[in-house]
Amino acid sequence: MSKTKILMLVFLGSMLGSLSIKAQVMDSPPNDGVYDKIHVVNRKPIPYAPLREADAFWTKRVWRVIDMREKINQPFYYPMTPQNGRSSFMQVILNAIKEGSITAYDASSSDEFLLPYTYDQIIKSLSSNDTMQFQRTYPPYDYYDTLVVKNFDPTAVKRIRLKEDWFFDKQRSVMDVRILGICPILDKLDDNGEKIADIPLFWIYFPEAREVFAKSEVFNRFNDAERRTYEDVFFKRMFGSYIYKESNAYDRKISEYAKGMDALLESERIKNDIFLLEHDLWEY
Repeated sequence: MSKTKILMLVFLGSMLGSLSIKAQVMDSPPNDGVYDKIHVVNRKPIPYAPLREADAFWTKRVWRVIDMREKINQPFYYPMTPQNGRSSFMQVILNAIKEGSITAYDASSSDEFLLPYTYDQIIKSLSSNDTMQFQRTYPPYDYYDTLVVKNFDPTAVKRIRLKEDWFFDKQRSVMDVRILGICPILDKLDDNGEKIADIPLFWIYFPEAREVFAKSEVFNRFNDAERRTYEDVFFKRMFGSYIYKESNAYDRKISEYAKGMDALLESERIKNDIFLLEHDLWEY
């Protein structure tokens, strides 16, 4: 066989090999980006500074609400469907409860993480079965009942509650805060679509959920390369909220003794008292 024929066979073989390699590469989904995102999935939460009971000079427990409809809080709500490795905060929680990474607790009686709540129990309690009447399109045109199942929609949750402890650590000489629990809130509406009550869905223990939040990416509106996580958002207090309750002898919410503008002023008073306590401990 001549050298020309041998070279032609080698050339054809290399061409077929490259085509098969390209076909194999195209079988996998293309990388949606200019680099592989490997840091978020390996993230770990920042350990808390140790705190002894003797070092807690002062403590105050407060409950606050994060409204995801506020502009600063919209990264909690979007995307409504998972995309680009990001999911809404509610979807992250439900997925973690389903796989067993986070334990949910019943919120109907207290917020003390007493009664565990399974994923199936949550979905069953949030789904509804309604009976509706329809008329047949053929004689005798009578009416019949049909069971309509309405599944739970995570996008219906637009607010979450936080339970947290503020404390002054005299060992480090700092005012610090630790989030203890998170509770999604569903609005109960009347027939006219007006809100009539809050429905707390379940509580999760925040220290247990930190591992999940540290691996859950959240949108950063200022820089796509600096992807943050829900752990960063909570740890750095990158959210807007208002206080709706503080620890008190009557265990009552602000709304039980103040309304309208008075309730907003009372919420600001509680926040300002915490700031002033730390401020007044120092001499200038």
